[in-house]
Amino acid sequence: MTTSTGPGGPTRRRILAGTGAAVGAAALPATGAAAAAGTRTRVAVLGGGVSGLSVAHELAERGYAVTVHEYYDVLGGKARSMDVPGSASGGRRPLPGEHGFRFFPGFYRNLPDTMRRIPFPGGAGGVRGNLRNATEELFARHAGRPDLHFPLRRVTNPPTLGAVTTTWLRDEITAALDTATRLPAHEVAYFVNRLLVHLTSCDARRESEWEATAWWDFIRADDFSEEYRTVLGIGQTRNLVATRAQEASTRTVGRVIIEALILWGLLGRGLDGPDADIDRVLNAPTSEAWIDPWRTHLTSLGVDFQFSSDVREVMFADGRVTGVRITDPDGGRPRVVTADYYVQAMPVEHARPTWGAALRAADPQLARCDGLRTDWMTGIMFYVRRPVPLVHGHVNCLDSPWAVTAIGQAQFWDGRDFAADYGDGRAVDCVSTIVSEWDVPGILYGKPARQCTREEIVEECWAQLKDGVNDSGRTLIEDADRLSWFMDPAVTGLGGPAPANREPLFIHPTGTWHLRPTARTAVPNLFLAGDYVRTDVDLATMEGANESARRAVNALLDQDNSGAERCRIWELYRPPELEPLKRVDETRFRLGLPNTFDLG
Repeated sequence: MTTSTGPGGPTRRRILAGTGAAVGAAALPATGAAAAAGTRTRVAVLGGGVSGLSVAHELAERGYAVTVHEYYDVLGGKARSMDVPGSASGGRRPLPGEHGFRFFPGFYRNLPDTMRRIPFPGGAGGVRGNLRNATEELFARHAGRPDLHFPLRRVTNPPTLGAVTTTWLRDEITAALDTATRLPAHEVAYFVNRLLVHLTSCDARRESEWEATAWWDFIRADDFSEEYRTVLGIGQTRNLVATRAQEASTRTVGRVIIEALILWGLLGRGLDGPDADIDRVLNAPTSEAWIDPWRTHLTSLGVDFQFSSDVREVMFADGRVTGVRITDPDGGRPRVVTADYYVQAMPVEHARPTWGAALRAADPQLARCDGLRTDWMTGIMFYVRRPVPLVHGHVNCLDSPWAVTAIGQAQFWDGRDFAADYGDGRAVDCVSTIVSEWDVPGILYGKPARQCTREEIVEECWAQLKDGVNDSGRTLIEDADRLSWFMDPAVTGLGGPAPANREPLFIHPTGTWHLRPTARTAVPNLFLAGDYVRTDVDLATMEGANESARRAVNALLDQDNSGAERCRIWELYRPPELEPLKRVDETRFRLGLPNTFDLG
């Protein structure tokens, strides 16, 4: 389903996208109320991550004077890549580091639309042309257990429209789980039945009943085998979205991960074009392939960037935001930024402290954000001296106590020679890993990650990765392969009494949906963007950040009485075959009855 407002025809956005970087700030017309006064409306965007850059992009294309205020001296937020200090020699670039690997599921549609409109030298499809399909996911088991290689390509002959029935779905999902896992038949049958319950639940039941139910409870994980809990509980939550299955909202897990990412992705529905598969990654470090070209393009559109900007307070008086108090990250050079409109595109944990009592009283949804939660999901890069043949995609170490996931990156960087382009020439690949569980003891030191030193975390992560992929008579990675490592510098104080993480991940325990704010606030010149803002995708993702930006821009355009076309918003795919069953469930929900397929 897509939503769009505004007139059709050759829009400003399409014209600017076609002319590309040649369009300068001086060529952009004034818009909205400011146009009548012969001036350009000024917008302060607070935050230069994916949501902030997406806001700047849409507004700049519509003629607004945009200034982005960013805490760091680089753009991209958690999506940026980072140089490993002191790693370059011989004219090469520094080794590429990152907050943690990122991927672009096929159901992303809002973000790829933006990426198509970012010019890239030699690429007709913009930076979206830098995406590469992963073809397989490895669910790695320990103790010699057989690994599960899960193909990520859409099915060769997907069912035609109208052919997807509940019977067909039950048979296909049952057959896949029966083939791929060692689960007993009765456990497979029960899980498939629970999927049918969610697939045919109306929106009201999902937002009320399933939003309040943990995924662990929804699939009755406590009543079944350890294998059932590991594969269908923990593996679908903690390892993917850093939320424990015992807490994760069934609405979010079922709708986004099970339906949009896996089920409809495999069937080739709701994907970003005919060349998109379930899992995609970039063909170079993120900043090279995406963020740096984005900055270049936004600069050509007249966007101004102010770095080292630590937002301390959103100032409020007489029903409006009157300015934003900003300092350097070290607390120096206090200043006040003013604009006609303000879009706060900061992570929720950094936005909340900037809202004073008066602003919170003006819009109670800001105060509700205090109930939103974050957790740690942090990357460690291992630079290796030989190609590591893990899998052509991601590795999910299902049995690792720290929920380790990984990917070998150089295999997707078709435009790069890793050894020739990065570091000192010895590293030929980067195995990028993520640690998502920080409160469970590891296998080497018997301590949770939060209690370990940085070096201990690195050794534990490496050991848990080896424990997962080195089995069944194969040794895919060895200690001799490892040259060096890099860990996200946002995590500090490790091994001490107060470890901290400046860049945690927004998570989705039960009830989260009802605490999330909308992009439009009750303050007429303040708007919100970020992966914590209410979006249809309902998951802490780059897609959610981009969708929230589009919603914030549309709200600003409405407030400004702008005649510019509103941003198009793509919503998650809804199979038409299941809509009649959802309407039946809506009636049953109103009558207080369970879903037709809900056997308890």
